[in-house]
Amino acid sequence: MQEIAKNWKDYECLDAGNGYKLERWKDVILSRPESHADWSKNPKVKEWKDVHAHYQLSNGKGDWQFNQTLPETWNIQYKDLTFKVSPTSFKHTGLFPEQAANWDWMRKLIEKEDREIRILNLFAYTGGATMACSKAGASEVVHVDASKGMIAWAKENQQLCGLEDHKIRYIVDDVLKFVEREKRRGRTYHGILMDPPSFGRGPKGELWKFEKQIIDLIDSCKELLDDDPLFFLVNAYTLGFSDDLLYKDLKFAFNKAKVVTGEIGLPITNQDKVLPCGIFGRVSFK
Repeated sequence: MQEIAKNWKDYECLDAGNGYKLERWKDVILSRPESHADWSKNPKVKEWKDVHAHYQLSNGKGDWQFNQTLPETWNIQYKDLTFKVSPTSFKHTGLFPEQAANWDWMRKLIEKEDREIRILNLFAYTGGATMACSKAGASEVVHVDASKGMIAWAKENQQLCGLEDHKIRYIVDDVLKFVEREKRRGRTYHGILMDPPSFGRGPKGELWKFEKQIIDLIDSCKELLDDDPLFFLVNAYTLGFSDDLLYKDLKFAFNKAKVVTGEIGLPITNQDKVLPCGIFGRVSFK
């Protein structure tokens, strides 16, 4: 299965190829490395030459080369959500636009419910999914990330989305340790989502490797699901870990639920292609 985030207006993947992607973030054109773009770019796309900023890789390191002065931050919208974006030193902008396909999926499930819905967002980054679930009507979203900087960014996004009066709890912690504590507390959630990195460290140096720990994390989180759960979602960007492997892991954990896995991507405006942006696994209980 392939999911394509095709409902953006403020974001557009103009072209991709030769190891780079060309993107429009509202009125700003950026060129960033993209390992999946292993085909040739479209030479007729003039924005490659008129790019506002280009992230140049050299000897495994990189930095931004600005062709004109840009604001340090600016805002973009997706439907009724507003997010802050900014070119960071590690090439990201604070938002993964392909995830809008998952935001829409979760929102539809939450909006159908006539009850209080608690959501747990792990490796929650700057809170795109957190804001989508909260805007959909979740009574509480618990947002867990090991980075204080990303938590601060997420709080800014909460204000931009007009969600100041919504219940969002921000937790700076190692995800595995937090999940174990929640189990001891007897806390449960109707929806759980996670977007783990391939490799990372917690706030106290805790080591995370996706392929070695994802099964244990799924099993631990399974115990946090409410008796009447709504969904379970896993995103993955780890090279060599396929959606088939993810399907087997999720089906083993949730053998009676509906499990769908596949590739998530972005449409490329100037090529008849979809830019692959990782895999997803969705578990539905309704």
